[in-house]
Parts: sequence; structure tokens; C-alpha cells
Amino acid sequence: MPSSTSSSDPGAPQPRGPVLTGELPTHEIPLHDPPVRALPHRPLGLGWLVAVVVFALGLVGWELYWRDYGAVPGYRNSDGQWAQQRRRIDAGEGGKTVLIGASRVLSDVQLPEWERITGERPIQLAIEGTSPVPMLEDLAADPDFSGRLLIGVAPDVFFSGFSYRGAVLSHYRKQGPSQRSGSWLSMHLLEPYFAFYDPDFALATVVKRQAWAARHGVPNRLEVRKLWLTAADRNTRLWRKLETDPAYRALARSTWAQDFGSPLPGMETPEKSRKLIDEQIAKSAAAIAKLHARGIPVLFLRPPSTGAYYAVEQKYLPRAQTWDLLLQRTGAPGIHFEDYPQLQGYELPEWSHMTASEADRFTAALVPIVQSEFHKQEAQRAVTTR
Repeated sequence: MPSSTSSSDPGAPQPRGPVLTGELPTHEIPLHDPPVRALPHRPLGLGWLVAVVVFALGLVGWELYWRDYGAVPGYRNSDGQWAQQRRRIDAGEGGKTVLIGASRVLSDVQLPEWERITGERPIQLAIEGTSPVPMLEDLAADPDFSGRLLIGVAPDVFFSGFSYRGAVLSHYRKQGPSQRSGSWLSMHLLEPYFAFYDPDFALATVVKRQAWAARHGVPNRLEVRKLWLTAADRNTRLWRKLETDPAYRALARSTWAQDFGSPLPGMETPEKSRKLIDEQIAKSAAAIAKLHARGIPVLFLRPPSTGAYYAVEQKYLPRAQTWDLLLQRTGAPGIHFEDYPQLQGYELPEWSHMTASEADRFTAALVPIVQSEFHKQEAQRAVTTR
């Protein structure tokens, strides 16, 4: 006989499991406080001391390891350091000679040697693996810049528009107070003193480049290793390890050579290559026209390359289809190392950058040519403005 007692009747039996009709159970599940266990008394001061000692030993060990490898303290060539040098133009040094380009101008042109010859130390704004065309456009739009401009041309970077470090411009424009203070603290408290404080020696980077087993779908590429030592004003010299360590030199060459067997991205066909080259030249021509309108001398520089690197440049980016057109369409003169005996015959351990001593010698040979070309433009400007 059906019961006449409803489920809301307190005397009715309550369901033990979930209600099958889709309604929520009406009973409440009691909540219990989590178990509490008192921490045993321990001397925390001793714990802190042990932690500090372990940290110090690890830090010293990591520093000694990299010192033994050949590393020495140096500045990180960070976005903040680049922005610091770029702001010198805004702060009243816009009348100086400015260097832009990729890594060859960065490491082959030595600021102390330039200063010794001319009495002026240029502002170094070249950045590795990055086309100087955006920096050229930036300077052309900056009324604070009124000096002289030397533009380095590494063919594979310049004419492809490659931009490995292109974010430096954005960083310079948007860098906030905390970023500036962080960069200042790093440059004053860490970088001049610790050899391990380099992106190439970061623990995560070291772990990543170990000889792990190959995995399907994961590219197995060699990343560019440390190549330079950088000073506070971005004067940069090739790391001596590339001179003295044959294995490290071979590694650097292998890193470049892994891309030698095919055209650059975006330049896979003659049509694509021509289009990309024309775009870079057109951007350069427009920017240089603005600089010339303000009376600013502009000069291109094609630094040396050798070996397999030079052979690849000749194959995919021949001079007649790149450098010659650049000078013709921009109206700016240029210095090509092939045209000057004094700019040839230097030692480039990994085919692309000079040793430190050779960079000094190259700069001493280069500066008089650069000065002569700048003087010609300034004299012509004086004649046309009379």
C-alpha cells in the first residue's frame, strides 16, 4: 500500500544516494575541518643559513665553470642597452656619427680606434641579425638627428629584411621607468662582474642544447652561440675563444652552414627574391631622401666576408643585383671591401666577423675612407646651398 507520507515529511526516510529524477538531494553532507598538525620546532635561522650557503656555493661553482670555459664579464647587448644608446640622440648628441647595420658593423668597426683617429666616438646602433632599414627609417623621421650616418650592408640580412632583434626599436619607444631602472641595475651591479651572466650560459639554455634524442616533428637546429664581448657603450669585439678553440670555431661555422643549402626565407624563387630586394631598396631610398633633404651625409658600407659564407652571398645575392642597385636607386655612395685593397685580407674565423685585433686594423684602414666620403658630401652640400 503506497505510503501517504511525503518526502518533505521529517519522519520520512531520506535517500542515501543521488536522486534519480534529476533533483538535487535534500540532505546536507557534513563538512569537516581539515586536519591540523603543529609544525615541529626547528631553528629557522639555521635553515636560512644553509640555504644561503648552498646558493653561494652554486653561484661560485657556476661562475668558475664558465670562467674556466673562457668566459669573462661583459655587457649583455640587451634591448635596454641599445635603447640607452639611441636616447643619446634625443638628449643632445644628435650631431654625432651614428653606425647602423647588422653584426659586422657591430663587431668589425671599433669605436676606440675611430675615436683615436678622428677625436669623435660614434654612437653604435648596429644590432646582430637585423636589417638596419627600420633604424634608417627611424632616424630619418627624427629631427634630433643631424650628424652623419654609416649603414652596414650584410647582404643576406639587409636585402631580405631579416629582423632577429627588431624589437629593440619598440623597446626604445615604450621602455618604462621600471625597465630603465632594471637595465641600469643590471649594467651597474651584475654585468661588469659576473662571467656567467650571459644569455648563452643561462641554465635553461644550457639544458636545451644538450644532445637529446631526436623527436619526431621537433627541429634539430644549432642555435647561434656566444660570439662577442660587449662594452658599456656597445663597442663589441669577437670573443677570443673563436680564435683559440678550433672546436668552438667549427661549431660557429656549422651554425651558419646549416642554412647555406637553400635560398633565404621569402626568396625561394627569382621573382620573390627580386620583389623583396626591391622593397628594401625602396624603403632605404625614401628614408635617405629625407636625410639628404636635411643635409645629413649618408654612406653605405659592405664589410668583408670570406669562405663558404662569401660563396653563398655571391650565389644568392650577387653584387650587381643588390649592392649596385642600392647605390643607384638611393643616390648614396658606398664603400665595398672588394674595391679597396686595404679593406681585404683580414682574418675572419667563422667567415663573417673579424678577430679583435683585425677589427682594430680594419677600422684604422676604413675610417680615412669614410671621412673622405663624408667630406665630399658635405662640400657638395655647401656648394648647392650657396
